[in-house]
Amino acid sequence: MEKKYDFIVIGGGPAGRRGAIQAAKAGKSVLVVEKGRCVGGVCVHTGTIPSKTLRETVLNLSGWRERGFYGRSYKVKSNITAEDLQQRLQMTIQHEVEILENQFERNNVEMVSGFAKFLSKNEISITMADGEVHNVKFGKILLSVGTKPFRPDYIPFDGKRILDSDEILDITELPKTLIVIGAGVIGLEYATIFSALDIPVTVIEPRETVLDFLDGEIVDDFLADLRNRGITLCLGAKATEVKSNADRCFVKLEDGRVTRADMVLFAAGRMGSTERLGLEKCGLAVDHRGRISVDSATYETATPNIYAAGDVIGFPSLASTSMEQGRVAACHAFDIPMATQPEFFPYGIYAVPEISTIGLTEQQVREQKIPYQCGVARLRETSRGQIMGIDTGLLKMIFSLETRELLGVHILGEGATELIHIGQAVLNLGGKLDYFINNIFNYPTLAEAYKVAALDAWNKMENIALESECDTVKPVAAPKKYKKTG
Repeated sequence: MEKKYDFIVIGGGPAGRRGAIQAAKAGKSVLVVEKGRCVGGVCVHTGTIPSKTLRETVLNLSGWRERGFYGRSYKVKSNITAEDLQQRLQMTIQHEVEILENQFERNNVEMVSGFAKFLSKNEISITMADGEVHNVKFGKILLSVGTKPFRPDYIPFDGKRILDSDEILDITELPKTLIVIGAGVIGLEYATIFSALDIPVTVIEPRETVLDFLDGEIVDDFLADLRNRGITLCLGAKATEVKSNADRCFVKLEDGRVTRADMVLFAAGRMGSTERLGLEKCGLAVDHRGRISVDSATYETATPNIYAAGDVIGFPSLASTSMEQGRVAACHAFDIPMATQPEFFPYGIYAVPEISTIGLTEQQVREQKIPYQCGVARLRETSRGQIMGIDTGLLKMIFSLETRELLGVHILGEGATELIHIGQAVLNLGGKLDYFINNIFNYPTLAEAYKVAALDAWNKMENIALESECDTVKPVAAPKKYKKTG
C-alpha cells in the first residue's frame, strides 16, 4: 500500500460503497478502509438489514399478518425463540456481504480491514488487525464512518439485560417484558417488533410528542394503534435511573414512577463514529454528537478535498439517501456530470405497522399558507385490504387547491414503504390530482387506495368550489369518463 490513491473511502456502508464504485467507474484508483471484518457497515451488520430482517421474521413466525382473520391469539409457531430470529438474520447478512464484495471485485475497488487515522489532509495511517501500520496518501477522501449507539454514563449497560440498539440483535433469550427508552425511529421500530411477539412493551420518552417530522394525522393513528395493542407509552417522562438485579430491571422516572421489566433497550440517539479519526490533523471538527458538517449540495467538508456522507452527517440518516450522498460526493470530487437530485425523497419507518412519507406534511402546508385539500383512504376500504385482513392503516394525499398539484403523500400500514413510490414518481414529476382519478390501478391492490384518496380529495374540492363566493378557487373539473376499448 505504498502507492497514492485517487480516492480513499473510510467506511464500507451504503454511502461509502456507492461513492467508491462511482469513482472506480470513472477510472479512479479507489481504496476502501473498513474497520469491520466484512464490508457493509452499520447498515448490513447492526442497523438497516438486521432490524428489517428481524421484523420480517417476527411477522412471519408470529402470524401477525393473519390475525385480522384468525384473532390475536393466532401464531404460526407457538414457541418462538431468539435462535429462530438469529437463523434468518445470519443468512441475510452473509448474502448481503457476498453481493457487496462481488461489486467491489467487479469494479476493481480495493478493500482493507483496519482503523484509519488522519496524518494530514492528504495522508492517513491504517492500523491492521495484527497491529501493522501502513501510511497511505490520497487525492480525495470520503468519510462514511456511520454512527454507533449513544451510551450515557448513567445507564449501566451490561450486554444481557440493559442493552443498546446494537446489542439487542445478539440476545440469546427473548424477554418476557421489555422497556424501551427513547421513542425515536429505532426505539419505536424495536418496541413494535417485540410487541408483535406478544411481549408487553413500555416506551419511555422525555418529550411529549414523537416523530415530529411526520404528518400529525399519521402519528396520531400510529400511536392509537400502539395503545390498542397494549403498548404502554410514557411520553413526557424522563428516565433518571436504571438498575438491574439477577431477575429484573428497574427504571425510575423523573416524576417518581418506577417501571419494571426483564430487559431494557436504550435507544435514545446515536453518535458519529469519528473519535478515532484524528480529524484535528486535517482541520475538521465535529458537533456534540460526533457529526461532521458538510455542504448540503456536494457533501464537501470545510477541507476542500475531504467529503463526508451517510449517518455521520446527521439527518435523514437513511440507507437510501446515504447511497445517493456517497455518489454525489464522488461525482463532485472528480467533476463527473450528474443529474439534478429530485427535491423530495421518501422516508420509511419499519415499525409494525410501517410508515412512509414524502413531500410536505399538512403542518408544513399550513405554515407556508398554501391553499390545500387532503384526500384520505383507509386501507381496510380497499378490496385487497379486506382480503388481507387489514383493519388499520391509511393513505393520505395533500393537493394544492390552486394548481391541483400533489404536495405530499403519507402512508401508515402494511406495505407503506413500497406503496410510497407511486406517490414519489407523481410528486417529483409535478403530477396532479387528475393522474390518480384518470388512471386505472390493478384490482384488487393496496395501491388502489391512491384512487380512493384522490376521489375523496376531489369531492372535497368540488364542494369548496360550489360553495365559495370568491374567485380565488376555480371550480374543479369532473373526472374524465373511461371508454371501453375491448
